Amino acid sequence: MALLALVAAGCRRAPPPPVPRPHFVLGAPYQAGGVWRYPREEYGGSFTGLAVIQPADHPPLTADGEAYDPKAMEAAHPTLQLPAVARVENLETGRETVVRINDRGPADPGRVIAVTPRVAALLGMRPDQPARVRVTLLPNESHRAADDLPGAPRLAIAAAPREPVTVAPLDGTHPAAPIPAPASAPQPVPPLVHLPESVTQYRPDPGQLFVRLSPFTARRYALRQGQQIGGGTAVEPLAGGLWAARLGPFATPADADAALDRAIRAGVTDARIVVE
Repeated sequence: MALLALVAAGCRRAPPPPVPRPHFVLGAPYQAGGVWRYPREEYGGSFTGLAVIQPADHPPLTADGEAYDPKAMEAAHPTLQLPAVARVENLETGRETVVRINDRGPADPGRVIAVTPRVAALLGMRPDQPARVRVTLLPNESHRAADDLPGAPRLAIAAAPREPVTVAPLDGTHPAAPIPAPASAPQPVPPLVHLPESVTQYRPDPGQLFVRLSPFTARRYALRQGQQIGGGTAVEPLAGGLWAARLGPFATPADADAALDRAIRAGVTDARIVVE
């Protein structure tokens, strides 16, 4: 009986692979790496931080339902709408390329983006350590990639009625001549799916690693939070009249990770590693 059971088990077919169904994703807040993440739509701006390579055991589908391809020009981000399109520059090598962000991750709160192995190779990233990067969102490309996918938000726009136009001379000697309406509306531009490989080389500018704490509208509150965390605190102005304390600089990603962990354990869950 045992032999028959083994034969029966060997005859069972493996479950079929999941069917890719690309769709727009934003999602509810979720927890990863002990930190709450709050997804939001963001089509412009730039940010810095540490990038890593997506793991070899990645699931067969990305978070937005596409088939995962380690050779594609793609990446993962914790909170951006999916998909989005961005330029990623490795500040340590000066190499820059464009990626589609179609996945969630990385889970580590000290990492700002995860790229496929092919993107990592083009950027000159080392497989055994994170890279200092600048990520710049591309508004037009991001809208083109996302707007026509199932689940994408739609603007309620009422189009004017399409009717023939009547033309007649002022003296009334000739009958009116109708001009037919256009046969069809212009076709929409297809969404961006597969991006070509392209690399631009700039002068490397690795900068320094810092940990930026919570933004405040008053400088004194930012300074107080930095003093509570400790570790080489300075206060810097941010856009919109905000202020934030900054820890560092740190010589290595491991040192920055330790300071970030200290800030998170102290309750500053929106602290993050930046490159300046």
